[in-house]
Amino acid sequence: MGRGLLIVDVQNDFCAGGSVPVPGGEEVARPLAELAHAVSAAGGAVFASRDWHPPKSHHFIGWGGRWNPHCVRGTPGAEFHPDLDLPDETVIVSKGMGPRAEGYSAFDGCDPSGKPFGRCLEERGVHELLIGGLATDLCVKESAMDARMRGLRVELLVDATRPVDAEEGERALRELETAGVKLVTTADAIQEIEETTNAPPEAHTEEGAHP
Repeated sequence: MGRGLLIVDVQNDFCAGGSVPVPGGEEVARPLAELAHAVSAAGGAVFASRDWHPPKSHHFIGWGGRWNPHCVRGTPGAEFHPDLDLPDETVIVSKGMGPRAEGYSAFDGCDPSGKPFGRCLEERGVHELLIGGLATDLCVKESAMDARMRGLRVELLVDATRPVDAEEGERALRELETAGVKLVTTADAIQEIEETTNAPPEAHTEEGAHP
């Protein structure tokens, strides 16, 4: 199966009660969890990116950045939202780990062994990537754009992503569509997976055989 799922930064600090809450951010956790299990059960690859910042980062206000401190590694705010029930096989992609690293795109991150995310996709044979998470106008957009630049087919899960700013979110969707990203829902994606999984195998005629 050449399809993979990337869940972007569904972490406590980006949800209600967090230090940089995305409006409605927590609402994406359950549909993404359901889709993650469907993708995994069908043999697809599931990746979940996370901001994994050091305590002092140039990404933060106070050290030259624009954001309140958030998703500092090892803190409750950096943990995935409790409603994001991920399959055991999920590969965690950490980004923004250096004091000067912004880490907006999942392609800036790496798996626990240090392998870059792009190489993880190549090794799993992923050529089609479903993307959802937080936030539409920032890390989701940057990750999707980077995926398109690498020649991947990308489908954005519009019901499972939320923007920091509504206007910027709409602008991001237009830009992504222009870049060739298809807008779908998690229900669409699950239905397609089920149809593909349940489809009967194509009839093959033995080479050289005559009807």
